Amino acid sequence: MNRRQFIQKSFVSGAGMTLAGCASMESASSGPIFKISLAEWSLNKALFGRVGTNMDHMEFPIVARRDYGIHAIELVNQFMMKKAQDQAYLREFKNRADGEGVKILLIMCDDEGSLGDPDPTKRRRAVENHHKWADAAKFFGCHSIRVNAATGEAGSYEEQQKRAADGLRTLSEYCAKLGLNCIVENHGHLSSNGAWLAGVMRIVNLPNCGTLPDFGNFQISPGKWYDRYQGVREMMPYAKAVSAKSNDFDAQGNCVETDYRRMLKIVLDAGYHGYLGIEYEGEKLSEPDGIRATKRLLDRLLIEMKA
Repeated sequence: MNRRQFIQKSFVSGAGMTLAGCASMESASSGPIFKISLAEWSLNKALFGRVGTNMDHMEFPIVARRDYGIHAIELVNQFMMKKAQDQAYLREFKNRADGEGVKILLIMCDDEGSLGDPDPTKRRRAVENHHKWADAAKFFGCHSIRVNAATGEAGSYEEQQKRAADGLRTLSEYCAKLGLNCIVENHGHLSSNGAWLAGVMRIVNLPNCGTLPDFGNFQISPGKWYDRYQGVREMMPYAKAVSAKSNDFDAQGNCVETDYRRMLKIVLDAGYHGYLGIEYEGEKLSEPDGIRATKRLLDRLLIEMKA
């Protein structure tokens, strides 16, 4: 048995319940065709103190449930950057979430180095920098950590694929020991090329390494965009979470930049019936109003598309 076979076998046998807990591919007949979660980035201005009413990260589970009626959240490490190994802090946060009946689904990890760095030493350090977030995610009962497939934009298309796959494979092996998924979001440059990222997934070829398709992050470079519908379609076979990005809405309450009905059909046709994470990033509405507008749209389509 080689290393990849061992990882696949150990993950499936030791962490199958975690994959099941993701509800990524569960039958729609057993419940709603999708569920709604709230990505912490939707409140980034309040959390960074850039609006009149500032918000503390510790309040997020309470705000999600009491202000928006949402019972599942996706954390961003930037709002707890120095707390990954602070057990008292993590315990208090989890207690607050549990007290509200709120699930912590995943931690989005940024600013920890490039997993596809051209320098093998820096690439290895980036993998190790993510370990503490995987440990925190395990403590919270998450199903995944979300990472980026950054490569420093050095080398050919294929070379960057191989380097990203190398870092992701090593980190996924660590996550597998914890019963966690390691999932990649389209987050700029080549990672926003759906075909490129799907190719990375095929190279890694581990059951706990997947994608987090984001409806809006498809800018490869200034002025160059990848088709969002094609990109999501290419990433969905590996998806273990989905980000419902929104920026602006028309008078009928539809998202202006993304045809949500068309996008959700792609998601559902791939067999995904897990959480859609609201990630409002617009400027015309306040963060609370943008979150509510996105939730109203998803609630409406949940009813319409189930019928």
